[in-house]
Amino acid sequence: MQLIFKLRAVNSIPKIKHTDSDNFFLLCGPCAIEGEDMALRIAEKVVSITDKLEIPYVFKGSFKKANRSRIDSFTGIGNEKALKILKKVSETFDIPTVTDIHEVSDAAMAAEYVDVLQIPAFLVRQTDLVVAAAETGKVVNLKKGQFMSPEAMKHAVQKVKDSGNDNAWITDRGTMFGYQDMIVDFRGIPTMRQYAPTVLDVTHSLQQPNQTIGVTGGRPDMIETVARAGVVNNVDGLFIETHFDPANAKSDGANMLHLDNLEGLLSNLVAIRKLVSTF
Repeated sequence: MQLIFKLRAVNSIPKIKHTDSDNFFLLCGPCAIEGEDMALRIAEKVVSITDKLEIPYVFKGSFKKANRSRIDSFTGIGNEKALKILKKVSETFDIPTVTDIHEVSDAAMAAEYVDVLQIPAFLVRQTDLVVAAAETGKVVNLKKGQFMSPEAMKHAVQKVKDSGNDNAWITDRGTMFGYQDMIVDFRGIPTMRQYAPTVLDVTHSLQQPNQTIGVTGGRPDMIETVARAGVVNNVDGLFIETHFDPANAKSDGANMLHLDNLEGLLSNLVAIRKLVSTF
């Protein structure tokens, strides 16, 4: 069943490549779309790396950041402008794209531009939002709430299926560990893989939220540690946010991977994947 889920996860997406490589698939890109040049620059680099390593790749970028701690935090460059940039990335590099939505009205709008709709962790129990995403017919990536058990995610997946859409993923982005830290419970991966293809969000799992200054911290030095553990435990996909200048990124820079470090990381993970697949 898990192999069927995995094949469906990648084969149901337009423009997806390297589906016969037996690699994990990758959702990767900046946290937020800051402009056209930055998006194209990041996409070009990641496409080059994933083509070399034969990793199925989906470009990730948020057209809007609605869940910020402070009212003066960066939320986007404008919905239509950002969505058009996502479409240009897709057309330029012939790759699929994913973005997150926050309101019911976002679903149909974003579906005109991207291939995968992502439900943020804080909103994954919002039935109207999940149903609206499912009804577009797009793949729906359900982020596990930091407050939810792995077992509870089967109900979110069922909402997608009951809406007539069999293409749902689950993404684990860590569980709250106290007020200002996250932890990944790797016992949840085989549990959630029973319900849907399961992705490990490596960079958000290393956030340190709820800082008193209202800006989330993070532990990017632990990215490879968590990513390796995910691959060893047979995740179907990995989610990694990256930027060529994380220190000046407009959103989530504290836990992002520097773009220069992506190829080395993915090369190591592909080697681990090959070894694990022999067991």
